[in-house]
Amino acid sequence: MGIVPLAKALELAQEYDLDLVEVAANARPPVCKLMDYGKFKYESAMKAREARKNQAHTVIKEMKLRPKIDPHDYDTKKGHVVRFLKQGDKVKITIMFRGREQSRPELGYRLLQRLAEDVQDLGFVESNPKQDGRNMIMVLGPHKKKTEAMAEARQAQEARKAEAKANPGKSQNAAESDHVEEVEAPAETSVEAPAEA
Repeated sequence: MGIVPLAKALELAQEYDLDLVEVAANARPPVCKLMDYGKFKYESAMKAREARKNQAHTVIKEMKLRPKIDPHDYDTKKGHVVRFLKQGDKVKITIMFRGREQSRPELGYRLLQRLAEDVQDLGFVESNPKQDGRNMIMVLGPHKKKTEAMAEARQAQEARKAEAKANPGKSQNAAESDHVEEVEAPAETSVEAPAEA
């Protein structure tokens, strides 16, 4: 538009039902823009919200084990570690030694090595096992980044929603009940009481 006096710029803004917004106050002459300021603020807030949504915070999850852990408990703890790594989080594994266990740190070291081997397809050893007082600590890092894991989780959720829309009113329990066959109840038999004498 070029250089326009302030009164003329305000008149133009009123004519087009827009706001006169100062873009660069320090420039000579000051630079202004005709725009819908409410719409501009809304769009910038939506962009900031979208950026926050895609932002990933690095979280370190912690899993505590004992050297004499039961095989079933080990599988459960390993399952949690797998879930954390799939979500893109780092996992700090702590082995707690008590009493005489402190004289056998190799038990904890072997347990940590076993766990690292079991989850090597999902994560890698970021910091090797080291003794810290009564505890032995190891940190596992995920192979894929948090943002990638979040994107995959979002895609899986959208796929589930699309499947639910494709089969409305068909929950998993309903699908299972389709395969159950109805069984007829046995017919009631009448028994007469003996006549009293």
